[in-house]
Amino acid sequence: MFFKLKKVDWPMVGILVIFMVLSSLLVRSAIAPYEGKFNAYDLKTLVFYVIGFIVVFGMSLVDYRTILKYSWFIYGAGCLMLILVYLFAPVKNGARSWFELPGNLLFQPAELVKVILILTTAYLLGQREQQHLRFGRDIIPISAVTLIPFVLVVIQPDLGNAIIYLIILVAMLWIGNARYSHVVIAFTILLGALILFVTLFNTFNTEIREYLEENNKQHWYQRINTFINPDQASNDERHQSSYAKMAIGSGGLLGDGYMNGELKNKKFIPYPYSDSIFVVVGEEFGFVGSSLLLLLYFMFIYRMILIAMRCIDKRGAYIIIGIVAMFLFQIFENVGMMIGLMPITGITLPFISYGGTSLLINMLCIGLVFSIKLHQEKYKVD
Repeated sequence: MFFKLKKVDWPMVGILVIFMVLSSLLVRSAIAPYEGKFNAYDLKTLVFYVIGFIVVFGMSLVDYRTILKYSWFIYGAGCLMLILVYLFAPVKNGARSWFELPGNLLFQPAELVKVILILTTAYLLGQREQQHLRFGRDIIPISAVTLIPFVLVVIQPDLGNAIIYLIILVAMLWIGNARYSHVVIAFTILLGALILFVTLFNTFNTEIREYLEENNKQHWYQRINTFINPDQASNDERHQSSYAKMAIGSGGLLGDGYMNGELKNKKFIPYPYSDSIFVVVGEEFGFVGSSLLLLLYFMFIYRMILIAMRCIDKRGAYIIIGIVAMFLFQIFENVGMMIGLMPITGITLPFISYGGTSLLINMLCIGLVFSIKLHQEKYKVD
């Protein structure tokens, strides 16, 4: 079985190693001004990467088609975790999103559910054997599969991951051979629902705010209101956006140099080791460094698309497209919110931001991509 590892996409492994080095260095620079408050986050990043590489190569040896057979059981387990985390997890940063594990570690089920949704959707799309999707018998049931965890994550509240679920759904339905007419209908329904929600939220803004405050859920209102009405964002969120743009702009062409970010050192940027790590890249390495990082992402995504195009089993291609869509949106959203193009959300920069759950889930996704590449023999749809 281990001879199959020769077929692993080694250029992607090389890019992952570069990401590991960059992430540990950037996290080290980001935590430097805090004088031990985030002790050893850079070393923890290396540890998570080592575990992540074990996950990548271990998953690559597992036939992804075996996992697809149990996709419904995995889906049920994922929904159960979302219910349990909402009922029993402590509130952190205004949301019930993390289980506390031994060793001061946190586990966020919403991150794992992204992969589960990709697998379940790929399984359902595979039943059609590349035929056009039927609106009532295919698109609606598949959308319902996404809607359940979407609602469970929205009420945590975690709008960032909830939106990623929708992005994954749209990308996989598109590549799964949805009819153009159905795409127009679905888009019209979603747009109408969004307009209705925004209209009702703004119309009854005061009543909604008062109701949520009475039930100690004012953070829900703040997150939704900031997302819908960014001009009404709190002072902290406006300052975060302003300082982020100032820091990235101050980096100029080549940046201020490693560990020399002035605004970062003055602690004007919240979560510089996590959500705001792109600010560290822009301030310390400038336009050139930021562009090279985005080029690495482009090469990484390109390698995955090549694997998808060569798939015999289209279910493998569906899985890879779901993973690609997830990464692309996270990169676009994270960079976009730092330069003022997107609203502030809690979405990390893949493979660069500090975060054990996020990194290990991303590495699990790459393991799935390698598994698909390694197991492209003749198959029979189960």
